Amino acid sequence: MLHKDYRETNSNLQSPVLARQKWMALLARAPEEMLEKFLADQSLGNLEWLRPAETGLMMVQGRAGGTGQRFNLGEVSLTRCVLKPDPHLTGCHQVGVAYVLGGSHRHAQLAAIADALLQEPALHEHWDHLLLKPISEFLSEQTLEKNAQAQATKVDFFTVARESGQSSQDQGEDA
Repeated sequence: MLHKDYRETNSNLQSPVLARQKWMALLARAPEEMLEKFLADQSLGNLEWLRPAETGLMMVQGRAGGTGQRFNLGEVSLTRCVLKPDPHLTGCHQVGVAYVLGGSHRHAQLAAIADALLQEPALHEHWDHLLLKPISEFLSEQTLEKNAQAQATKVDFFTVARESGQSSQDQGEDA
């Protein structure tokens, strides 16, 4: 399986920090077109740029077998942005932060706006339902499709041995 199920609701999370981590991860993985569809109107007005969108590099680490010693795998481009949406337009007084893979400044801007809107208590339920649920469903469907494609290429070597007319016991007797 590539990723866990994205459809888990924020109500299952125990703390606001975990809930925010989850929605920031969803926003970072969301297709830019989906964010644009829901947030284009919210990005208008007088945005207060605390850190304009900027692209840089980040070192990615891996582990041999998923559990071994860490090693530097390579660098990826990353875009970050910190802003405050126009409170007269959005009714939001929170600061939004976003980190997204790649170089799309617009994606980072929209994700930061969504982060700010989701932090505002009066707006959270609305944006959770309008934005996060469709994104999580889309990403879950995408993961299921990728898993199905990977599963279609799986080779069962025991089946191959049986189809050739030899069983594992026959092979052991010949050795």
